[in-house]
Amino acid sequence: MSKSILCVCLGNICRSPTGEALLRAALPGARIDSAGTAGWHVGKPPYGPMQAAARERGYDLSAQRARQVTTDDFYRFDLILAMDSSNLEDLQAIRPTDATAELSLYLSALADAPRDVPDPYYTRDFDGVLTLIEKAAGAWAEKLV
Repeated sequence: MSKSILCVCLGNICRSPTGEALLRAALPGARIDSAGTAGWHVGKPPYGPMQAAARERGYDLSAQRARQVTTDDFYRFDLILAMDSSNLEDLQAIRPTDATAELSLYLSALADAPRDVPDPYYTRDFDGVLTLIEKAAGAWAEKLV
């Protein structure tokens, strides 16, 4: 079982903090974190509307703070899950050649899902994103236990 997982999106204020929270719920005892490929929001909490949508389903994102992916992350985590293909490409571009972390898409654990988690910061579909991430978190939990 992968004991440490990093969820990654662009700004680390919508999708990856949600992915982190839902994987924490699905995989108690595993070390889960999140980060962004860009540093625009470092130190800021998750986006308010994303927090509100998560809270309605019983998930609390309020303690999380955005951070940017670092080179060390490729050694500190067993699995790095990108929320979309663009972020996966960015991660592959900065991944050290001797890195130990496996890279994958967050939704790759689902057979019947789209490839990418849409960015609700732009689509405004916070509920739809939560549903996708919930399904994938459950699938990762089954796969990794």
